Amino acid sequence: MPARPRFRLSHWRSSHLGKDDAVDGLTKSDFTLNPDPWGLFRQWFAEAQASEPEDPNAMALATCDADGLPDVRIVLLKDADERGFVFYTNTLSTKGLELSANPRAALVLHWKSLRRQVRARGTVTKVEDAEADAYFATRARDSRLGAWASRQSQPLDSRETLMRAVEDVGQRFPGESVPRPPHWTGYRIAPVTMEFWQDGAYRLHDRVRFTRRGGAWESNRLYP
Repeated sequence: MPARPRFRLSHWRSSHLGKDDAVDGLTKSDFTLNPDPWGLFRQWFAEAQASEPEDPNAMALATCDADGLPDVRIVLLKDADERGFVFYTNTLSTKGLELSANPRAALVLHWKSLRRQVRARGTVTKVEDAEADAYFATRARDSRLGAWASRQSQPLDSRETLMRAVEDVGQRFPGESVPRPPHWTGYRIAPVTMEFWQDGAYRLHDRVRFTRRGGAWESNRLYP
């Protein structure tokens, strides 16, 4: 019997392992002393916007099904403030249905160019209709048509079927005004924990976790 091919990464090492604290001209500061997680997030995100080549707002979103089996996918962060992290999706998609049954989620944003990541966990609620309407109106017309045409996460026999559905919706809404579908909205993750991680030489990373207790945040530095 021929040997089964193996995909092994155990000997692969990152080229920056052991490098100093300078990252693309930035000097690593002791962010673990910052008492404000949202202020720190805004600072890090602004730096990611300047250095990350594409989609600094791309984040991995994890939800769980009824059996506790997790699902994870990349979505785009569209708003973030002290109320939470906002993304938009079809409410009948896998993540929409899972959030309806279990309104809790986790996320991570990873910025390779800065060797940083931010994690958060929390409870999830839908945004107000007016907020969802306002964001939907900023999307390209074809994206708005696609939100109507796509039966997200359902089986699809061919791409041609999808494109015909988009064309049909375009005939239904021939002008520039395309209203938001009732099955499409935004979700806000109100974090109960936020964790900031920064790469360190020889895997001696820096980590700090903020935990929401009442109306205040408590912070703890963590072993890497």
